[in-house]
Amino acid sequence: MRRLWVQMRGMPVGKKVVLGIGNLLMKDDGIGVHAIRALEGRLSQDVELVDGGTAGCDLLPYMMGAEKIIIIDALKGGEPPGAVYRLTPEDCGEQYLEGTISLHDLGILVVLHDLALLEDKTPSVVIIGIEPKEISWGMELTSDVEKSLPKVLELVERELDKTDA
Repeated sequence: MRRLWVQMRGMPVGKKVVLGIGNLLMKDDGIGVHAIRALEGRLSQDVELVDGGTAGCDLLPYMMGAEKIIIIDALKGGEPPGAVYRLTPEDCGEQYLEGTISLHDLGILVVLHDLALLEDKTPSVVIIGIEPKEISWGMELTSDVEKSLPKVLELVERELDKTDA
């Protein structure tokens, strides 16, 4: 653990990270990864795009030293398929200690909690969730979720342009 901490302390500070998570093999669950691929070449060089797949605590090194983190994932919130949600970890209440908002049990809120324990300053975090239609074998997104992709990309760009107080 000490060796990992020393390595992470050398990470650049002030970076912006866009993290797409999900399982590409499970249709709409892969929306976060599809979004990262669609963002390639669209953003400035100071933004780090991370294909987080279904990783858990392995994502910590990518988040260390970030001033802003945007997480894109499938999220069941009860709206029609393709609905786009914008949340903060605070909107999710105490789930970071009890469970997860991710469909594939990633526990991203637990990872964010661990990040806060490791760093002196908690970064600004926005979660962009997309209501899935189908979570089953297949690498393609359903049409409802695929249609929401431009809105997701626009929301990511707007969030990156915001300055946090």
